[in-house]
Amino acid sequence: MLNFEFKNPTKILFGAGQIAKITAEIPKDAKVLVLYGGGSIKSNGIYEQVTKALADHSYITFGGIPANPEYEVLLEALALIKKEAVTFLLAVGGGSVIDGTKFLSSAALYTGDSPWDILKNGIRTEVGMPFGAVLTLPATGSEMNSGAVITRAATQEKLGMGGPGLFPIFSVLDPTVIQSIPTKQLANGITDAFTHVLEQYMTFPTQALLQDRFAESIMQTLIEVAPRIMANPKDYKAASDFMWSCTMALNGLIQKGVPTDWAVHAIGHELTAAYSIDHARTLAIIAGNHYRYNFEAKKEKLAQYAQRVWNISGEDTDALAHAAIEQTEAFFHSLGIDTKLSQYVSQYEGTAESVQERFIQRGWLGIGEHKTLSPTDVAAIIKMSY
Repeated sequence: MLNFEFKNPTKILFGAGQIAKITAEIPKDAKVLVLYGGGSIKSNGIYEQVTKALADHSYITFGGIPANPEYEVLLEALALIKKEAVTFLLAVGGGSVIDGTKFLSSAALYTGDSPWDILKNGIRTEVGMPFGAVLTLPATGSEMNSGAVITRAATQEKLGMGGPGLFPIFSVLDPTVIQSIPTKQLANGITDAFTHVLEQYMTFPTQALLQDRFAESIMQTLIEVAPRIMANPKDYKAASDFMWSCTMALNGLIQKGVPTDWAVHAIGHELTAAYSIDHARTLAIIAGNHYRYNFEAKKEKLAQYAQRVWNISGEDTDALAHAAIEQTEAFFHSLGIDTKLSQYVSQYEGTAESVQERFIQRGWLGIGEHKTLSPTDVAAIIKMSY
């Protein structure tokens, strides 16, 4: 196992009725900005629960943060933070709202020329404005990590940011919230979390036995509860396992002591930025072909995954590895997730070349666990995914 350091300071309030407890988690003298997305929280009762919990606090609201949180919209919220002397942020939403709140946490205290520099220059946030989260859509794990991804529509860029100052102070995980989530979004959440685990697991054997078992157990749980969740979001037991699996998939634990990949995300982000395809679906488009293209480097771990997660028997490593890729894509298909770019957009020719050029311009000349996947390789994987 590789050397590592691990600290996760986020307090989790898990279970039904926990939203009411945020009143004790936010300083009484704080000026709170509540941030949310398209407004569904006002129809499913979550907004009412949050505002009731904030009855003894001074708060204002900002809605309209879109999926793939847009820099331009976030600048409007940033102006409100400064105008109203806000001191605490509360994200009420899924990963997009929480990611957007992390950007605002950093930007509110940033003293440089432009907040975009935080993303463009990869500036780590050591101290941000304190914030909490009420999770409404399990998927990204943003409720218990210090990373975020922000989109800039004007330049079709989607860049990441992070740092120890961007952990939520607390996050509320109430499994009952998924009852009102559309089936498409539930499928996205399952796919997103599953791919997060693959990015931290699907590299090469390192004899990190416990980390492998952690990762495999999360994937097995998602596979088991996926059909139950899709059929009945009111199944509280399945919803609980689903929500906690999404959080555990990307709270930093399973990536410690092991190599990680993240090439699928790097490529998928470009497809989302270019075509506004849901993040989870771009991951599903790329994942299988990424593993096929890098088969020789990953086949040992793919075979282990086939045996332990999908219960595929056999002695032939190559056959097991190929079967694992096919089974993974079949799982995505069972959720209604298509795995070809051509199934989402009709004009996709030239995509591989444009992404290749972006990687070159950014200096991303080697990605993946070995840092050897070149922009030319990236283009080849995208073409396989047409």
